[in-house]
Amino acid sequence: MISMLFKRLLDFWVVILLFLAWQMGVTLSQVNAIVMPSPLATVQAVLATPGLYLGALWSTVSLAVGGLAFGMGLGVLVALLSWYSRILRGLLTPVGIIFSSVPVVALIPILSRMFGYGGGTVLAVVAIISFFPFFVFVSSGLRALPAGSDNVFTVFGSSRWNRLIRLAIPSALPNFAVALRITAPNSILAAMVGEFLMKTGGLGNLLSSAADGFRTEQAIGASLVATFAAVMLFSACRWLEALIRARTL
Repeated sequence: MISMLFKRLLDFWVVILLFLAWQMGVTLSQVNAIVMPSPLATVQAVLATPGLYLGALWSTVSLAVGGLAFGMGLGVLVALLSWYSRILRGLLTPVGIIFSSVPVVALIPILSRMFGYGGGTVLAVVAIISFFPFFVFVSSGLRALPAGSDNVFTVFGSSRWNRLIRLAIPSALPNFAVALRITAPNSILAAMVGEFLMKTGGLGNLLSSAADGFRTEQAIGASLVATFAAVMLFSACRWLEALIRARTL
């Protein structure tokens, strides 16, 4: 048990080294805590008021997962429509590229007018960021068929719908898992950006209010909690990707 725990710690040796360097730098330089608190002080600030961070984390993660689900659904739907019809591919692909090229921060004033200064706008921000990776990866997976498989379906007179269900979608599942692994951690950041700019609650609003009040330990603590949540989400998606690849290969 101890050896397994030690092995797990070695997997994060870079993170541990950074925290040690951070602690040593703050201790030796004796910099003011308002400018840069030590990691120990930051962890103590988090442990002193866990309810504050857990409540903010729940709000951020809920909006991140909801926006991720909307963006994922839209991206997969557009990818399927583009595969099914060449006309739709020609119409939807340029629109998707142009829409994803606009910085989300520039869209927030427009989105806030449409959905209000609340959770709806944060959901829209996360959905917009999540849409394009799913659209690109799933579209690529739908066309990356096993060698000769399309010819077999042609010989047996399979319909286009049957090819989609039995051939294209199973082939696209690994790419879907990759898109999920890439996008899921970023959804936390996207939700925090929306909360930070509109002060709607969650970790983003906690970070903003703490920075405005010169509570640097609390601000960095919010960042560390968000980082931990993103890492956990990434690990879960990586596990799901490995499971999908094992079943599709």
